[in-house]
Order: sequence, then C-alpha cells, then structure tokens
Amino acid sequence: MNIDRIEFIAWMERILERLDLLKEHIDESKRSRNSIDGEELLDNQDLLQMLKISNRSLQRYRSIGKLPYYTISGKLYYKLSDVHQFIRESFNPPPNK
Repeated sequence: MNIDRIEFIAWMERILERLDLLKEHIDESKRSRNSIDGEELLDNQDLLQMLKISNRSLQRYRSIGKLPYYTISGKLYYKLSDVHQFIRESFNPPPNK
C-alpha cells in the first residue's frame, strides 16, 4: 500500500489538529481544577516561574504579609488576583529625567 505525499500531508495535518484540540482541553481542565470561586489558583512552582524569583524570596514575601496565600492539603496556593495586586504594588516606574 503506497500513500502519496499529498495524502500523507493531509493525514498529518488532521493528526496535528486533533493534538491541538487535546492540548486545549488539557489546559482548560488544568485551569478549572486549580480554581476557587472561579478564580485561578497558582502554586509555588507557577509563581516562581512567573515572577522569576527564588524560593527564599517567595517565602519572605509570604512571611512579611506582602503576598497572601492559602494552604490546601498542605500545599500553598496563591490567588491570581492577589499576585496581580502584589505586582502592581511592587512595580517602581523609572524616574523621570
């Protein structure tokens, strides 16, 4: 059985489309699973990657009360709105020259 190039490309495109749909579905279910009251929750790893800070810096922000957190089954979570507020409060615009 021989498959010509055009047919092969068409099959590959259909497979890639389905993989994209699966990825979207997985991403959506992951987001909805890590939410409370419709608001997305981030864990330590999410926040460390997002803010590009060390684990110790994140711990310091929690300790001094700059960044609210929630403990669920022994794991720390942060509301996305709290993280956005923390970023706004921490942002220092460049001085005018």
